[in-house]
Amino acid sequence: MFELSAEGLQKVKKEMTRYETVESAIIPSLYIAQKENNGWISQDVIRTLSKVLGLPESRINEVFTFYTMFNQKSVGKYHVQVCQTLSCHVNGAQDLVNHMCKELKVKMNEVTADGKFSISRAECLGSCGTAPMMMVNDEYHENLTPESAMNLLRSLK
Repeated sequence: MFELSAEGLQKVKKEMTRYETVESAIIPSLYIAQKENNGWISQDVIRTLSKVLGLPESRINEVFTFYTMFNQKSVGKYHVQVCQTLSCHVNGAQDLVNHMCKELKVKMNEVTADGKFSISRAECLGSCGTAPMMMVNDEYHENLTPESAMNLLRSLK
């Protein structure tokens, strides 16, 4: 069963005081819980947040399943999200994905055998002027080529 750390619980409670309604604390609370649950949200996480926030699980689930930044299954130590919107797409995002999947021997939305990497598509990451780009955990990497993306990932091993 998932439980927030003492620090995580304190952060969620602080978020609950920042807004007029507790519903507004759902997104930051999901972020906190996702970090503490190795990068993804399970139903145990939803249950825990429901108790802490005093909201029905269905309300938290609505938010969780709407936004793509919350992972619905386990991800690698390094979760690679490649932007797929127009600028990135026309500047080679699909080549980037194909190359990384081939080199890492993993399919989209799967975790490598060593548990280090997972690759997924993301809707606009807001960096159209520096396309194609990807996000590795919380860091942006821009103006990528398939080779420069792999060099970056190799440096993380």
